[in-house]
Amino acid sequence: MTRIRLAVTLGDPRGIGPEIVERASRDDAVRAVADLVLIGPRGTGLTVDESVGDWTPGAGGAAAGALAGRAIERAAAMAASGAVQGIVTAPIDKHALLAGGYDFPGHTEMLAHLAHAHVAMMLASDRLRVVLATTHIPLRGVVDALTRDVIIDVARVTRSGLEEWYGLAQPRIALCALNPHAGDGGRFGTEDDSLLAPAARDASLAGPFPADTVFVRAMRGEFDAVIAPYHDVGMTAIKVASFGSAVNVTLGLPFPRTSPDHGTALDIAGRGLADPASFIRAVFECARIARVLAAR
Repeated sequence: MTRIRLAVTLGDPRGIGPEIVERASRDDAVRAVADLVLIGPRGTGLTVDESVGDWTPGAGGAAAGALAGRAIERAAAMAASGAVQGIVTAPIDKHALLAGGYDFPGHTEMLAHLAHAHVAMMLASDRLRVVLATTHIPLRGVVDALTRDVIIDVARVTRSGLEEWYGLAQPRIALCALNPHAGDGGRFGTEDDSLLAPAARDASLAGPFPADTVFVRAMRGEFDAVIAPYHDVGMTAIKVASFGSAVNVTLGLPFPRTSPDHGTALDIAGRGLADPASFIRAVFECARIARVLAAR
């Protein structure tokens, strides 16, 4: 089989991205599974294979966001052309990305736009897989954004990803409820009965089940994945269960994209405290999916 090549973006140059990428690129286990093509600005102390400009230490968020955005564009173009078989992204600062001229809430939405794809954001570990029905939006906007079509589309992308990338012939997928106790018969909200339950039936999902039990049931093996209605209920579950060992996987792209389960950690950047473990797991997962796709 042809050796796997992965594009690796350095993320926000002010953060820990360059540090964890540098440590991962020197890891013997990483070198054994893939060749890494480093994409980012010059000036971070790390030699890049594909430069997107120059970084001046101490420059502001807008400059950092612009460079991070260019790196994502370059990586997506390389993946689309077949020059690499997947993308692993170091963390970005979402406010800086916007200040740098890229009006996307994050990697997931930007890559969906660049690839013209319907995608879903999944955090996965050995213990739990969580997919978000809505991603980076204010909590007050969730009810309006969480429609039948959204749930059905996320279920479709999730099922396809679990089948094609994880080899699950008949994935067991649960839907997490929106309201406490799944609304408790309408006492705490009607959306679970009027919206989520019919959508779950139409999409062949189990549930909706209350958030305080569905993730535990999945961790015990009852479900292969849980679709969460909004960002924090899903992210809290996976990070409590597996922080540091979970990987962000963008389902629905024509190529695998993964990232670590943490952010830029601007407060510890440059101090030698960053742990590359989640990033290294992201490389392993991206390479694994790329091998699955290459074997077809």
